[in-house]
Amino acid sequence: MLVGLFGDTHDHIDNVRHAVNTFNHLGCEYVLFAGDLVSPLVIPPLRRLRGKFIACWGDNDGNRIGIAGGLRIIGEIGEPPFCIQTPDGVRILLTHNPDMARNQLQNIDVVVSSHTHRAHFATTASGMITINPGECSGWISRKPQIAVLDTTTRKVEFYPLPEPPPVPDMIP
Repeated sequence: MLVGLFGDTHDHIDNVRHAVNTFNHLGCEYVLFAGDLVSPLVIPPLRRLRGKFIACWGDNDGNRIGIAGGLRIIGEIGEPPFCIQTPDGVRILLTHNPDMARNQLQNIDVVVSSHTHRAHFATTASGMITINPGECSGWISRKPQIAVLDTTTRKVEFYPLPEPPPVPDMIP
């Protein structure tokens, strides 16, 4: 089963559209968002998702009432960290800040977080997988990306999104 993973959109509507198109093209049955939509501006493109959408709040989500209202017809959003069990039995802990998950790792197969804006994939000695899909926005790294987890093989692939144009030098 394929699970789309992304976080830190920070209102980058175009990259949310690219992420949705990629997840749909790949046939992701679930799409998990690890926080920081920021505002309701990015909700409309999420309506095109074909997979089940589950999100957690981030530390920069401002208009929570507007975001929650917009997501009612799309999927679910909750306070992190919380666990999702996929139909094939994989237990995924979804959080924005990975530090919030430290005391909740018993019986968890995968931890998905964002917050740092840096992509990360590792497998612990016990076999637990930790994933940060990187930032969808690209505002900080200038390298926006998303990830997809295959719950059968436990492999993760990262997918780049279009890079923003160069920033002009503002010094006269």
